[in-house]
Amino acid sequence: MVEGSRKGDGVYEIIRPFGFRFFPSLDCLGLPRSRDKQAMTWKINPAAAALRDQGFEVTVSIDEDTRRSFAEAEAERAERAEARTERFDERAGRAGANSKALHESAHRLADSIPFGQPILIGHHSERRARRDQERIHNTTGKAIAEGERSSYWAGRAAASGSYEQFRNNPRRTLRRLEKLRADLRRVERWQKGQSADGYTRDVSNPDTVAELNRRHEELSEEITYWEELIKKAEKDGFKVWSKADFKKGDFVRRGKTWFEVLRVNAKSLTIPHIHNGVGERVVRASDNKVVDWTWLLTYDEVFGRSSAEEIEAALAAAAPQ
Repeated sequence: MVEGSRKGDGVYEIIRPFGFRFFPSLDCLGLPRSRDKQAMTWKINPAAAALRDQGFEVTVSIDEDTRRSFAEAEAERAERAEARTERFDERAGRAGANSKALHESAHRLADSIPFGQPILIGHHSERRARRDQERIHNTTGKAIAEGERSSYWAGRAAASGSYEQFRNNPRRTLRRLEKLRADLRRVERWQKGQSADGYTRDVSNPDTVAELNRRHEELSEEITYWEELIKKAEKDGFKVWSKADFKKGDFVRRGKTWFEVLRVNAKSLTIPHIHNGVGERVVRASDNKVVDWTWLLTYDEVFGRSSAEEIEAALAAAAPQ
């Protein structure tokens, strides 16, 4: 956040290229999506330098130790999404009401003109007729614009309303956990002075050590939060699939199609390429149009498992007699 700046003092124009923008709700400038995260010094320091070059006195204050818990931050994000939903619903309602009123006004004006009545050129009514024609055209255009605005805000409201459901979707959460665990393993390797993804960190530098410790704590806390969500989903009936649930020759359901399992991997299943399943209920290994053309199906994409015998029995029962 930027303190001590007021609209029109020239600060915004200088730091805008570094990612800063104005927050109306807070009445100040700041970096978007920076709360509860490591300070973006690669944006903050160049912005401060640019301000100093223009004669501004700048003090940079960074506190990396005071932060909310991940659960508190997540709860606030959900509350803000709910507030956005209500706000967007109101805007959609107002725009929809305006559109309806404008359409009715245009129709009333049009209904006052006899059907098929042309503009009588040279007649004393010509000026009024042309004025009415322009009013109908303009009012209808405004009604259409308000209708489009209503649809826009209704779409925004629907998106905000589904935020929590989207955010907490178990399958999406499993993918998020996979990435977070990889990030945690990377940090742990750096803490040990080892290379990760081709990079090493200077663990003799106290600032680097402090940064890695903070990152380790943040990642561990977030992983624990999402793991608890998955446990709750499992209690509610969600199945977390893994390598232990499959063997070669089984069938796995992706969408509405069953694919034969060609190979069981640690993080995925090898199946015939999904293009073979277009319009098909079951795809066997023999149905693969190109032998080496396969697909890796991660376990978070699995919707069901069945043995080969169960699939054959189901096909036989469904076959016409």
